[in-house]
Amino acid sequence: MDISEVRIRPVKGAGRMRAFASVVFGGQFVVHELKVVEGTEGRMFVAFPSKRAASGEYFDIAHPITADARDRIQQAVLAAYRQQVGGMAAEQAG
Repeated sequence: MDISEVRIRPVKGAGRMRAFASVVFGGQFVVHELKVVEGTEGRMFVAFPSKRAASGEYFDIAHPITADARDRIQQAVLAAYRQQVGGMAAEQAG
């Protein structure tokens, strides 16, 4: 599984959610609306796209099958998020 691109869209004033992400696999398949969330004690994680059913329950739309795939996607998204947010902070400070 080749992650060829990660796009980050930071959000403000959305509670613990910090950004939306899109991940492109092998330059041929994209998954939109992954969420970068700040969890307890400031730990960041990636939530995969889900949809709310009529019953009020949420179910996954797209998600990795293996723990290794989840880790690789999460690492790529969080690295892109930190790079973009760090760059934005440097621009605001300068």
